[in-house]
Amino acid sequence: MNSSVDFKVADLSLAEFGRKEITLAEHEMPGLMAMRAEYAASQPLAGARITGSLHMTVQTAVLIETLVALGAEVRWCSCNIFSTQDHAAAAVVVGPDGTQDAPKGVPVYAWKGETLEEYWECTENVLRWPDGSGPNMILDDGGDATLLVDNEEYAVILSVLQRSLTEDPTRWTNIANGIKGVTEETTTGVHRLYQMHERGELLFPAINVNDSVTKSKFDNKYGCRHSLIDGINRATDVLIGGKVAVVCGYGDVGKGCAESLRGQGARVIVTEVDPICALQAAMDGYQVATLDDVVETADIFVTATGNFNIITAADMQRMKQGAIVGNIGHFDNEIDMAGLAKLPGVRRNNIKPQVDEWIFGDGHSILVLSEGRLLNLGNATGHPSFVMSNSFTNQTIAQLELFNKTDDYPVGVYVLPKHLDEKVARLHLDALGVKLSTLTKEQADYIGVPVEGPFKPDSYRY
Repeated sequence: MNSSVDFKVADLSLAEFGRKEITLAEHEMPGLMAMRAEYAASQPLAGARITGSLHMTVQTAVLIETLVALGAEVRWCSCNIFSTQDHAAAAVVVGPDGTQDAPKGVPVYAWKGETLEEYWECTENVLRWPDGSGPNMILDDGGDATLLVDNEEYAVILSVLQRSLTEDPTRWTNIANGIKGVTEETTTGVHRLYQMHERGELLFPAINVNDSVTKSKFDNKYGCRHSLIDGINRATDVLIGGKVAVVCGYGDVGKGCAESLRGQGARVIVTEVDPICALQAAMDGYQVATLDDVVETADIFVTATGNFNIITAADMQRMKQGAIVGNIGHFDNEIDMAGLAKLPGVRRNNIKPQVDEWIFGDGHSILVLSEGRLLNLGNATGHPSFVMSNSFTNQTIAQLELFNKTDDYPVGVYVLPKHLDEKVARLHLDALGVKLSTLTKEQADYIGVPVEGPFKPDSYRY
């Protein structure tokens, strides 16, 4: 195959199917389409070399092609071994104007079901540009791409990166020196960035996209409200109504999960460490208990904390026959899968991709979804296009900010200003038939805001 596009995906013949779904998604992503309409002519990302590490879905394809439409060169991998939609990956490689035999799209290294070794090789490949250089911008989800160029010690731990360091010991330092900034999609990656900055290890500015209101309050809550039960239903076909479901964590993700499970008729119990979130859960009508209180009696367990070892191997061993266990918090180790595999006498029986029955020594068993990774992406298709349009419009604006206003962002971690957050929301109102009211000058003066906004102080929590 003659192609100027380097790539590694599952099957390029899926590109036509992927393109059809991308076209449908574009209609549901008005924010990104508005970005194209506003900026395509001026090409504000011309000269940007963006490495993306984010779930390679149909919705991400619209983001990628928006960045390209604004002038960027892009290379992409997934941030999760199970989340890639293979038809979307193929369509992005082929591109809107290419063919299977002559791809004209974007280099993508992603397929559903990668091994961990393959995952890190994919990340390395999208950080290596054909001319031997690296990116000057990163678009990240979970901090993995940032981690590689910002912490050589971590690279040494991984054998695939040991090889690259042997080839060129200065490679990661050189790449890091050329990066203008990183935009980070999710909670765990944001935590990593703040930790790096506190330790003096962050080498370039970062925009915390996750904490834009139109990301965290929409993607995290409404996206999970949609996609959690989608994943559970596709994985198991077990009736949710009447079951006892435990949601570990009542942040934005947990709130959406609890609402969706209750909407299906489950009796929902929440676990929390934060007294404010616990009080919110109680006043929203949920029982708040400890995992130890309910681990032997509940039917469905969902982790949504962003922390690790939330459900241990010992917890799973105590669960009732047929209990369903899954994670929708960002990280891969909320559920102690390594500990589960080490229990004496335990056996794994694969039912279908990303659905495993774990049979304990006494003969009883539970179902674990997506090997403890994100079940809404591993077992279903992730968040719907409309909510991802909010998130990805923030990503696009953040890339524009860091690439074009470098002097305004010394090394540190930033959130987008309120007026841009409101802009993202405005771009999605027409699609829902929303008509905004308008303040009079006297009303605006009375509450101390401009007539056109922003309408809330930065301290307002929505």
